[in-house]
Amino acid sequence: MAARDNHGPGAPWDEFRVVGKAHRKVDGMAKATGAAVYADDIALPGMLHAKTLRSPHAHARIVSIDTSRAEALPGVHAVITGKDLPILYGVIPWTQDENALAVDRVRFVGDEVAAVAAVDEDTANAALELIDVEYEPLRAFFDPREALASVEPSIHPHPKKTGNVSKHVELEFGDVAAALDEADVVVEGDYEFHSTTHAAIEPHCAVARYDERGLLTVWSSTQITHYVHRALARVLELPAQRIRVVQPNLGGAFGGKSDPFSLEFVVAKLAMKTGRPVKMLWTREEVFYAHRGRHAMSMHYRTGAKRDGRITGVDARILIDGGAYSSFGLVTTYYSGQLLTGPYDFPAYRFDSTRVFTNKPPCGPKRGHGSVQPRFAFEIQLDQVAEALGLDPIEIRRINWQGAGTRTVNGQRITSSGFLECLDAVERASGWRERHGQLPRGRGLGVAGSMYISGTNYPVYPNDMPQAGVQLQLDRSGVVTVFTGGNDIGQGSNSMVAYVVAEELGLDVRDVRVVAADTDLCPVDLGAYSSRVTFMVGNAAIDAARKLRAQIVQALAEAWQVEPRRVRLIEGRAIDLEDPERSLSSAEAFQLAETRFDTLGSTGSYNTPTLGGDYRGGTIGASPAYSFTAHVVELEVCEETGRIKLENIWVAHDCGRALNPMIVAGQIEGSAYMGAAEAVLESHAVNRFGLHAGPSLLDYRLPTAADTPALHAYIVESIDPEGPYGAKEAGEGPLHPALPAISNAIFDAVGVRLTELPFTPGKVLRALRAQREAATAQGGAR
Repeated sequence: MAARDNHGPGAPWDEFRVVGKAHRKVDGMAKATGAAVYADDIALPGMLHAKTLRSPHAHARIVSIDTSRAEALPGVHAVITGKDLPILYGVIPWTQDENALAVDRVRFVGDEVAAVAAVDEDTANAALELIDVEYEPLRAFFDPREALASVEPSIHPHPKKTGNVSKHVELEFGDVAAALDEADVVVEGDYEFHSTTHAAIEPHCAVARYDERGLLTVWSSTQITHYVHRALARVLELPAQRIRVVQPNLGGAFGGKSDPFSLEFVVAKLAMKTGRPVKMLWTREEVFYAHRGRHAMSMHYRTGAKRDGRITGVDARILIDGGAYSSFGLVTTYYSGQLLTGPYDFPAYRFDSTRVFTNKPPCGPKRGHGSVQPRFAFEIQLDQVAEALGLDPIEIRRINWQGAGTRTVNGQRITSSGFLECLDAVERASGWRERHGQLPRGRGLGVAGSMYISGTNYPVYPNDMPQAGVQLQLDRSGVVTVFTGGNDIGQGSNSMVAYVVAEELGLDVRDVRVVAADTDLCPVDLGAYSSRVTFMVGNAAIDAARKLRAQIVQALAEAWQVEPRRVRLIEGRAIDLEDPERSLSSAEAFQLAETRFDTLGSTGSYNTPTLGGDYRGGTIGASPAYSFTAHVVELEVCEETGRIKLENIWVAHDCGRALNPMIVAGQIEGSAYMGAAEAVLESHAVNRFGLHAGPSLLDYRLPTAADTPALHAYIVESIDPEGPYGAKEAGEGPLHPALPAISNAIFDAVGVRLTELPFTPGKVLRALRAQREAATAQGGAR
């Protein structure tokens, strides 16, 4: 284990005592025993329950709304419509196109139209039936190609533009046409990625209270408390200092709670209107319609390479189905191209991405936001290039490795990279060299790799303030409390800051308390998205802890009349490194420091350095560090039924230093599970009327324990020079290679390339039938 950078040499004192070891999550026992409080557990005196009326039409004008019958129902306290919340919002400031309740138009089946607050949910639901809405149906678009080709009706009418394009990005780096011309082989193909959703265990829930002081408090199952706080101030036209947003314990998110949502504004407005606390809990069906899941993408790629396997250029054209609203769509459009340029070196690269509005549930960020889809396409095409050149699929990936201490063709800075070690690990573990291409027909191995961001240089709204802040309060009892705006969505970010502070101050993790995601109590953090929390909040926590430690060490050095370098805080004590018999308990050391410096506390922060290319959009996708992953999948294909049985997934992930290897391994396995599920089971689809094909966890197919392959996680530690103790992300990157590795394994098993997700038995059987027909035709031609 490497030593920390500021403790000086000499075992055993340089060994980490907390970091790099397996620890329980700080909230693990509370969650396991049911003691943890989630949003729906909150019950306030006099609390009302709210429900939402949703559109039955995919696209329509609202001609009139009459709420009088609902308001007259006994037990109903308030009814609101779009006229009560007319101000547009959206997580990206330049694409704010949503109303909490529709004002003049609905854009998908399930769009929010009106809301009721009543004494209980049954009364609220009964009141919804009494709201009379007259609609004028409009032509609805469910195919992004049709939406792109049609000017009218525009889903979002705008005085300065027509049509249904949400965002278009075209960028070229180098001369792609020349690069493809000089290639010895060019592979071209189309790839289809379907829409999938997050399926978090906890549905969305929000509770609001508006007190006698005019303070609005909203408890929400969100992963972006700061952005929800800003959005509430905007839409409700309240001063930001009169609003408090709190995230209780969260039952999963995976990106699905990283937008402000209608229910947060609705409960707030209803609480202000009634003077009573108001709760809204969405049903599972409502969560499916609210969506914000994976964008469907239609992708066309061309990749050129020389005979030795080196890539000369890559050309991509991508059509993105955005659904009804913008959400993070501006970023998605950039991510679909910007995040493909590693771990392989592209001498020349071009992408042309267009996001289109359709009358379907709005898409947004899902684990691996914006880059899972192009990674799927390219990693399959890279295998096709290897096949054309007669190269081993792992070897072609080694040949094109970008390397550490480099810059990608689009200007992204690569500080550390353990990708080759990842390839080595899965190659060894899977027995690739002996088994790939050698297994009986019907069984196969497939490989894929990927790169992903550890936070982003893009802070959603432009500002020069820190992207993450941490405050520490030291108590003379020996306890330290960490205040962080970071959102723990189950990934363990609250535990991470406890480990970091315990390491720096020489404490038992149990003596570190964490208060998180409360806008009244905690410094600003931008939220849990883009795998930013460990890198950014971790660095902020180290910054704060080292400031505090410097004071403690100075006080002890003065009291002991020794050089500060001799003082070490370790395992609940302060010791003199040259005289270990001289020591104090942490509590005694803290008291000595408080006597010397007054009440003890500190703040720390993190902001990214200047990153990205010098061009429009060059900062989007630019990250202070990148993680790297390699997968090998082993599977079996039944040629009679078309069923794919996943047997093993070997995953090696370069996360920099693993702050808690147990949690890292869990993130790696969970990511691989989710990617495999998207490949063979999941599909978030609507029919020709805009109705969801199956908005329940009964109909939306997810793998059970019986469907899940053996997952083998291997941690590669490349020790990033800027990460907290060298750490990088581990929560999203490990998902990416699962889907293309499955496709590549199917090719190894039965010789057919599946390029359209999901890989259903029907698609397998059709591909096998086409294979047999082609073989028959070829035989007849002879």
